[in-house]
Amino acid sequence: MTAPYMAAGGLLRVYPATDPTGAGLVWAHGGGFVHGSLDMNESDWVALELAVRGTTVVSVDYRLTTETENRYPAASDDMLAAWGWTRAHAGDLGILPELTAIGGTSAGGNLAAGATLRLIESGSAAPALAVLAYPTLLAEQPEPSPELRAKLDADPAADRFQPDRVRSMYEVYLGGSVVDAPVAAVPGLAGDELLAQFPPTFMVNSDADQLRTSGEAFAERLRAAGREVNVVTEPGTTHGHLNRPDEGPGPRASIERIAARLRDLSIP
Repeated sequence: MTAPYMAAGGLLRVYPATDPTGAGLVWAHGGGFVHGSLDMNESDWVALELAVRGTTVVSVDYRLTTETENRYPAASDDMLAAWGWTRAHAGDLGILPELTAIGGTSAGGNLAAGATLRLIESGSAAPALAVLAYPTLLAEQPEPSPELRAKLDADPAADRFQPDRVRSMYEVYLGGSVVDAPVAAVPGLAGDELLAQFPPTFMVNSDADQLRTSGEAFAERLRAAGREVNVVTEPGTTHGHLNRPDEGPGPRASIERIAARLRDLSIP
């Protein structure tokens, strides 16, 4: 495998594919908009694992939000810059523009979905696929089902995304109230017209994870809009399982699922 390298003035780390299929993935780590780096497992390990399975990954070192700096749309702008750079350099990267996906984990999934909505709004070419891993997509998330509530009650350490905490996370990201927030910052609020143009979506949720309620709600709205969406809940996992690759079979199972879906892009 060719070693990863930095590009676009340090905004991106590129992971060239081994035996490339032509697929590419612009990828964003999680961290609640305020934490995370290119070296965390759900950025570096995920990218390495997908690269050896044929997808060139462009990992985005987007700006992190603080109490006073880099509020929305800073990180979203970085995602759009990464997308534009990847499309412009597709030939050099050995990927095909029409086989280029966008995705991310947790808050990175939010950024990927939000950037996709902005591309649609601007009339730009949308990704071939959105890959969303345990994304947060609503600031006011739905109540968990009785089945999910029972799993969270059985594992109090996993029950860490109560509504107040999630709302506060978005308020920091936005620099204010979540009321009337831009849909690119809260993709679950997107209107039907935008959702009707959303690309095929592959979502992997953690099992005992209250954030999965927003992902499931978004998936239902995509289905209602007639879009292709596949949602998998990885058994026995908690939020952020791709950041813990040695914690049971779940993380590697998710990698295989994502890699298989990306390989499908190259199949006529």
